[in-house]
This record gives sequence, structure tokens and C-alpha cells, in this order.
Amino acid sequence: MASNNKPAPPFRLLIDPFPSNAALNELWRAAWDDAEERDFSPVLQRSLAHIGAYCGERIIGFVNIAWDGGRHAFLLDPCVHPDFRRQGIGTVLVREAARCASERGAHWLHVDFEPHLERFYAGCGFLATKAGLIRLGGGKAPAA
Repeated sequence: MASNNKPAPPFRLLIDPFPSNAALNELWRAAWDDAEERDFSPVLQRSLAHIGAYCGERIIGFVNIAWDGGRHAFLLDPCVHPDFRRQGIGTVLVREAARCASERGAHWLHVDFEPHLERFYAGCGFLATKAGLIRLGGGKAPAA
């Protein structure tokens, strides 16, 4: 249910939709404020699964499920287009990712998140844990 009393838009989830690079790059620009064009196909081909939320033919949300080839799966890049946030779409995406990962054999689902998202992920069933992080390339490291 929408938390802002607006009805949620009609949307559907697709598992492993392999969206076009153009569609994902458009979502990334809006959701992550990231203008860098990239080719997502090599990543998606190695994923345990990926899930897209679609309003009509437009991708409005996305989550990638990476894995170690065994029991551990990892949520990567969960996002919802800013025009569609706070309507429960992110929660539905994350819960479907958990269901899908379990169905495909994962026993554990990990996610890293910034402190302001702790309540969101707790609401999706995640328990907070301590983890380590090393920045391996250039760019700005997340705030501690």
C-alpha cells in the first residue's frame, strides 16, 4: 500500500527480463543520478536473477541478485525511479528478490545499505549486521 495515500501505479514484476542498456541507463540516470553509460549485459548474464518493475513497457524499478554459486546471494543496485518512490514498489522488489533467491537455492541473502535505509531493509526482513568494506578503485568512498 502506498505510504503517501496515493494509489500505487499499476506495475508488474518480471524475473530475468534482460532490459536493454538504454532502458537501464535511463533508470540509473534518474535513480542514482549517474550519467555514465554502461553495458549491463555481462553482469546480468552472471546473476542468480534480476527483477524489473514495469509500468506499461517502462522499467521503473530494478534489483540484481548476485551470488557466489552456492548458498550466498547478494542484493545489488536496488532502485526505483524517483517518480514512483514511496509507493511500496521497492519493498515488493526486495521481497520478490528474496523469494526468487531462495527458490534458486540460496540460503542467505545479503545487502549493504546506508544508515538511512536501515528501517526500509528491516521492514523487508533483513537483520542489521556488521560488515567490512574496502574501496578498490577511484571515486568517493561511502560515509562511515
